[in-house]
Amino acid sequence: MDIVVCMKQVPDTETKIQVNPQGTGILTEGIKYVMNPYDEFAVEEALRIKEKFGGTVTIVSMGPQRATEAIRTALAMGADKGVHLNDAAFEGADSYATAKALAAAIQKLPFQILLAGKQAVDLDNSQVFAALAEMLGIPHVSVVTKLEIAADGKSAVAEREIEGGAKEVIQVSLPALFAAQKGLNEPRYASLPGIMKAKKKPIDLVDLAKSGLAATDVGEKGSKLKITRFSLPPERQAGKILEGEPEQVAAQVVKLLREEAKVI
Repeated sequence: MDIVVCMKQVPDTETKIQVNPQGTGILTEGIKYVMNPYDEFAVEEALRIKEKFGGTVTIVSMGPQRATEAIRTALAMGADKGVHLNDAAFEGADSYATAKALAAAIQKLPFQILLAGKQAVDLDNSQVFAALAEMLGIPHVSVVTKLEIAADGKSAVAEREIEGGAKEVIQVSLPALFAAQKGLNEPRYASLPGIMKAKKKPIDLVDLAKSGLAATDVGEKGSKLKITRFSLPPERQAGKILEGEPEQVAAQVVKLLREEAKVI
């Protein structure tokens, strides 16, 4: 069974993000980049399906040269090969342009199952996987917490989270795309032998020319959304400690909520 996983490299969630002086983006110096946490669940699920049914796992990622580090991490976990979309023309892409570039690369690959994280933790758009499935003409299921592939490899049953803490079970024909949610599995750590093997596994480079797309289809030129400015949220004000008898404190709380917080 051929499985493709879409993976993005993002800043480590523990990294302190700073906006550049122009307000056009973030300062990238000194930032530690990692595999998107939700994509880790997708990679792990792909490896488990491979272990059960056999086949190959291909990692597809779009990003600058440093993205190869995250691809190698997935290869060290057990994936077989990588595809890296890397070209200056791809830079500045929104969800739509990202999906279009990924679709151009993936449609040239054999696959029965396409996996991705439900969102990337940097921009939190949660849109790429849905647009990608639409462009590829395949069904998709989001926020998946359980996935069962039929023995004949022609269909799958996915359990997904819905509002109110309930679960929804959906059966789809393959090929299909599944967007992983936390709880789907517990991602494995890359072993030392896996890390050594990953160095020899192939990563195919896809630039604009190889993608078959025009410069106006991808990157900032092909985007439907334009971010005009980045800014940090206002600093949280210091809390207040109220002292006194319960009746006195309650009166002070009500007064502060009315006059300062203006919520009542």
